[in-house]
Order: sequence, then structure tokens, then C-alpha cells
Amino acid sequence: MIKKLFGGLNITWPKLIIFAVICGVYTGVMAMIPATKDTSFRDISISFEWWILFGIVLIVNSRSPLDSVLKVFVFFLISQPLVYLVQVPFSSDGFGLFRYYQNWFYWTLLTIPMAFAGYYMKLDKWWGLLILSPMLVFVGIHYMGFLSETMSFFPNHLLSALFCAGTLILYPLAVFKDKRIRLAGLAVSLVILVVCTVLALGGKSSYETDVLASGGETSGVEFDDTYQAYLEDESFGEVTIRYEEALECYLVRGSFKKTGATVLTLEAPDGTKYVYDLTVERTSYSITRRSP
Repeated sequence: MIKKLFGGLNITWPKLIIFAVICGVYTGVMAMIPATKDTSFRDISISFEWWILFGIVLIVNSRSPLDSVLKVFVFFLISQPLVYLVQVPFSSDGFGLFRYYQNWFYWTLLTIPMAFAGYYMKLDKWWGLLILSPMLVFVGIHYMGFLSETMSFFPNHLLSALFCAGTLILYPLAVFKDKRIRLAGLAVSLVILVVCTVLALGGKSSYETDVLASGGETSGVEFDDTYQAYLEDESFGEVTIRYEEALECYLVRGSFKKTGATVLTLEAPDGTKYVYDLTVERTSYSITRRSP
């Protein structure tokens, strides 16, 4: 199956166009479904790991450098605009969504030199590994980001981290036939995996935001730095009270390390407690004061 995928496919133009449409529509749908937020299923609409796989598969199944360039370019030229087009009827931005397409269009143009150079990996020469290596590093950077997110907000992006790790190992073994090049490529991938894993372990992600303001409608109380703020479940992170000069106001600042529901308590010097139900998401939160 792997051998057929990496060099044994007959990708005709009708098949290519159908595949591009399927990929574009699927990605657009994943970007809209609320349940996919902050999960690996939405990552295909944000990052490159799946598109790198699609590009490499098209390249290694091409018949010439020109065939490689044309098929990869057309694939991205069809699939990427469709990602936004399928969302237009369901978005308040309408066609304004296409402002996000600009960067993907630049990447589509860059597929021309990349697909041309990539074709020469098929010659199974040592310098083919030099052509593949930048893609391996790029996948490794994605892996590092996903792993950092997974460790901080488990299980967010776990599947994407595993996918990147798996394809890092797969690419040199599947693209090349020469045993020495395959082993050298595997060594490069393993080094990338180790380095990126170490970097991810040393740089966990967090979500920092102000959750309460003194005298605000949500807090329902005037507080200052004589008050104490704390979370019922400390594994979520920590909350502190700080003074914001620009607002001339005290705020409760949260630094969160995972998502879910917990309880935040604001305690006055006299022992009076104000209790809030707090739900933390990856880049947002909701907080409600409990009745006294």
C-alpha cells in the first residue's frame, strides 16, 4: 500500500481535479464544525502537515519535472480557494473570508519551484535527501508545536503530533529505494524528532488572559491587591491580582495550562468569598458568578 502510494499511482488529470475538490471541501467543512475547534481535525485548515503529504505523493507519482509542477500547482490552485468558498454561505464575513487566502496563494506559487526540484528525488541519488530535508524540518517544526499544545492542553492536537512524527519517519523510507539513502534519511528524521521533542518539553504552551475586573459587572465586587484569588483545581494554572495602570483598575489575571471547568474564588481580607464558575478553552473562557 505504501509502495503504491509513493510511486505506483496513475494520477490522471480527472483524478487530480476530483481529489483537489474533495480535499478543499473537506477542509472547509472541518474549519466550520464547532466540535473540531482546537482539535487535530481542524488543523488541516490551519497548518501544512497534510498538504505536505499530498504534495509529496503528487511529486513522486509524476512523470516529468513539468508534470510534477503542473499537477502540484493545479492541485493547490483548486483546493485552497475551495476551503474558503464552502464557508462563504455560512459565515457573516461572506466573501470577505478570502482575505485569509492571500498567504495560501503565495504558498501555491512557491509549489512551482518546490515541485520542480522535488521531482529529482525520484532519481534516488544522495542529493535527493538534500531536497527532502527542508520538508522534514518543516514537518518537525509542526510536530514540536503540536506536541507542546498536547502536553499543555491534552488531548488537543495529539493526532496531529502523532501524524507528524509518523510521516517524518515515513518520507525517507517511502521516497527512496537506495538502502544507504533511506538509512541516512531515517537518521535525519530521528534527529529532528529528538531535537523537537526536547524543545517542546521545555516550552509548554499556556493561555494568559484577564478574567475579572474590579467593579466589573461579572465580578460584582470592588477588589484590590489585599484580596486573594485562587483556583479550586490548581492543575489549571494560577490566577493573580494585578493593577493595570492604563485602566486604573485591579484585574484578576489567569495563566492557564489546560482546558475544562473549574472554580475561581476571590477572597476578601475579612474572609468573605466570591465564587465563580470558570470554563477555560484554548483561546477563550467564560466566567459566571455564583449566587451569594
